[in-house]
Parts: sequence; structure tokens; C-alpha cells
Amino acid sequence: MILTVTLNTALDLTYGVPALVPHTSHRVEEITERPGGKGVNVARVLRELGHDTVITGFAGGATGAVLRELLAALPDGPADALVEVSGNTRRTVAVVDRATGDTTQLNEPGPHIGSEAWDAFLRTYRELLAGADAVALCGSLPPGVHVGAYADLVRLARSGGVPVLLDTSGEPLRRGIAARPDLVKPNADELAQLTGAREPLRAARDARRRGAHGVVASLGADGLLAVTPDGVWRAAPPAPVRGNPTGAGDSAVAGLLSGLVEGLDWPGRLARAVALSTATVLAPTAGEFERAAYEELLPRVAVERHSPAG
Repeated sequence: MILTVTLNTALDLTYGVPALVPHTSHRVEEITERPGGKGVNVARVLRELGHDTVITGFAGGATGAVLRELLAALPDGPADALVEVSGNTRRTVAVVDRATGDTTQLNEPGPHIGSEAWDAFLRTYRELLAGADAVALCGSLPPGVHVGAYADLVRLARSGGVPVLLDTSGEPLRRGIAARPDLVKPNADELAQLTGAREPLRAARDARRRGAHGVVASLGADGLLAVTPDGVWRAAPPAPVRGNPTGAGDSAVAGLLSGLVEGLDWPGRLARAVALSTATVLAPTAGEFERAAYEELLPRVAVERHSPAG
């Protein structure tokens, strides 16, 4: 079983408009509503890849109830181990400009998490870790959760011998990486914020020195850069694609984590991650990928080895 943690789950709304023009009214042509949050997206892709997956984190209020109903309605979807809270789960709104393919994202902050809810989550997390082959810690922290929370969760996973991937940003990433996760997956901007280096390879090497066992950096349309104990690789799709990039990084996490559990080598993991993220850009909503596109892309992803990680 693969465990995904989404402390700040969301009800994702995607609005499709003919063209997004500031300071004007818009007629929405298409509305999609789905359960969201980074770890939820990861779990959905993992299930599509055939892995038993459990989601934990927080959900509450009317929005949380809708999120859980949507999760339960997914055919053969991930198991729901979310902890109930009194506050209302946040919503995220993605406005997709059909003319350009660009997406504008609006994210609410999430409900306040008190000490009792956090303690209940920790009990659930410890119980689930006992049966987990790997765990992904994903996304932002909701209000009330201390900034070192991910560091604590990394240490609990490591103490149980469970491989852990951390995908967050800012101070939670800075503190979490010091707890020595097996893998972190920032994008280039998050790496630069963490290390102060704009050059991705230099920044990824710096992130490893700060504690991460391995670093896989998202480079947008240019694919992924991996700095690991076994070497340095770059992986790129065969050609750029246009579409909705929301959730592409989460699909990459699913590819990396499933590859780890299956024992794939680094080139195999990276090829899967790039193919999945590209196929997600081609899908209409996050947490989904175009299966035919994924299968067509997978053997065409270019993975090149560079000098060993320093």
C-alpha cells in the first residue's frame, strides 16, 4: 500500500472560458468538480497505475462532505482515511482560457486545524504507516498546523523504515528537508527559494547537502532533473505540449513513487514520471492523465545521464 498525505485537501473547480480577459465578465462554458489537493491527485494516478493507495489528511464542513462523496464515487478509487474537522475544506478554482490553453489558479487557505484534530491525525498516520510501502507528503499546510509538521512526519516514516517523498515549498520544505526525506520534488522556483541558486543543478546539489537523499526538480516543459546518490539524470518529453498543467507535478510524484515501490532504476522512474506529467497536461482536469498519450510517450522520453552527484 502507498500512503499519500494531503493536510490541505481541496474541492477543485475547473472553469473553461473562451478567453480570459481581465476586468470583464465571462460566460463559463464548462465546469468540472473533483476531489483535490496534491496528495489526492497523486493517489488517483497511483490507483490508475494499479497500486493500492490510501489518502489521509483533513476534510470538513459542507465542502469536505462533497469532496468525500466524490472520492467514494470514483470507480476503484483510493481508500479514504481523512480525519474529520469542524472547519470547511477549501476550494480551488482553475480558470482555463480555451483560446491560449493558459490556466489561472485561485486557492483558498483551508480550515484552521486545532491541537485535537492534529493529534487525531497523528494517530491515524502512525497506524497507516505500519502497512505502508511508501508515503508521499504533499502540498501546503492549513492554518493552525505548525511549520515543522512535515519534518515530524518525515521522521516518523523514517523511524518505521518507510520510504518518504516530500513535495512542498517554502519554510515547510526547508524544515522538512533537514529531517532527511528519501526524496524531495520541488520545482525550479521552489529550489531557488530554498537554496538561493537559480541554476537547477547547483540548487539541487545544495538541497541534497541540506538533507535530502535524492532531489528531483521539475523544470516545466523541459522535464525533470534528478540528483541522487547514484548519479545525475535529465529526462525530457519528446516535444512540448499545450494544455492544463494543473496536477502535472502530482502525476510526476506518482510516477516516482510507484517506480520506487516497483524497484525501477532511476531512468525508468524518471521516464514514467515525465510521461505521466505530460499526459496530465493533455487531460482536462488534475488527478487524471490521458492513458493512450502516456503509453505512447513512455518509450519516447529522453533520459540522459550526467556526472555523478556531488
